Amino acid sequence: MKIGLIKERKTPPDRRVVFTPEQVDQLQQEHQLKFVVEPSDIRIFPDESYQKRDIEVSENLDACDVLLGVKEVPIEALIPHKSYFFFSHTIKMQPYNRDLLKAILDKKITLYDHEVITKTNGSRLIGFGRYAGLVGAYNGFRALGLRDNLFNLPKVEYLDDLNAVKEELDKIKLPQIKICLTGSGKVALGAKEILDHLKIKSVGVEAFLSEKFEEPVYCKIDVLDYNKPKSTCKGEVSKSHFFKHPEDYESDFMRFAEVTDYFIAGHFYGEGAPYLYTREDAKSPQFNINLVADVSCDIDGPVASTIKPSTIAEPFYGYHPISEQEVEFNHPEAITVMAVDNLPCELPKDASEGFGEMFAEHVIPAFFNKDKDGILERAKMTENGQLTAKYAYLQDFVNQ
Repeated sequence: MKIGLIKERKTPPDRRVVFTPEQVDQLQQEHQLKFVVEPSDIRIFPDESYQKRDIEVSENLDACDVLLGVKEVPIEALIPHKSYFFFSHTIKMQPYNRDLLKAILDKKITLYDHEVITKTNGSRLIGFGRYAGLVGAYNGFRALGLRDNLFNLPKVEYLDDLNAVKEELDKIKLPQIKICLTGSGKVALGAKEILDHLKIKSVGVEAFLSEKFEEPVYCKIDVLDYNKPKSTCKGEVSKSHFFKHPEDYESDFMRFAEVTDYFIAGHFYGEGAPYLYTREDAKSPQFNINLVADVSCDIDGPVASTIKPSTIAEPFYGYHPISEQEVEFNHPEAITVMAVDNLPCELPKDASEGFGEMFAEHVIPAFFNKDKDGILERAKMTENGQLTAKYAYLQDFVNQ
């Protein structure tokens, strides 16, 4: 079986790759696999690092059975009749990628989307969530330091790896702030890793809401902490009930917003769930949040101050609650917002290593065990010019 590691062509450039040279070398020894690496002048691991391990580097991928990438492949670079793995960003009917999905069908490409490589219960097996959380939390502290003239953390993209990030955090001293972190998945755990590295004290919900502290503290909250059942709610109140019937709940986040200084949004937001806070909520004199690291980055969604994505080049902006307009990130009446939507790109080495480990563990065996766990079947979106049954709901979207 021959696997091609394709060059990332999306703009802005993405330096990540599915497998590191060391991982490719190991996989070729353990399995009946041969890899071909497409040359790239931006990849975090240069072509020479693959060639030193006798891994073929070639622009010709025609003989490859499977092509692996990270981000969307431009339409003109797609090779017909191949099997691809990449993040297509189409499962939610994202309009900007409709033409890409149509081209994949027209070229009779078999597409497996990284986002839907899951267990039978739907939970994801691979992804970059941890690194989004790590970089997002760090960036929030960087904004705090710059805005309030407390310290000057360097950009993550200028640092070699996660160890260097943590070394920079060791140099700062935080003020007496309260930090609220939402979520329970890989993103939230990545952000928590940064908070714990800083030795910030973790406190429970009741203490966070009612007590004052003479040191920085954080509280990690889940969906039933910041949502409450409506009076009309029927059935037992539980996380599973919330996920099945989000319309039976309303936001209870304001009680946290009234005492929080720095909010890290690391939650997954499901369609139909209540917004955490609205633009009207942010106008309230009791609304205390003045810094948001929105790792989830749902635009004009559950976190009202996230009115646009920011970029690695310009990671911060200000949201003025009264005018509902963008202002400078250090405006005295603004909520400072960090809403970079491609955070793992800032840690390409660590993110690639972590992603490759997960792909090697969960996906590569499926190539050789007849997909006994259904991992490939669940992730397969297209085949022979047709959407698979699981993704047939996208047909009207494609036809538009």
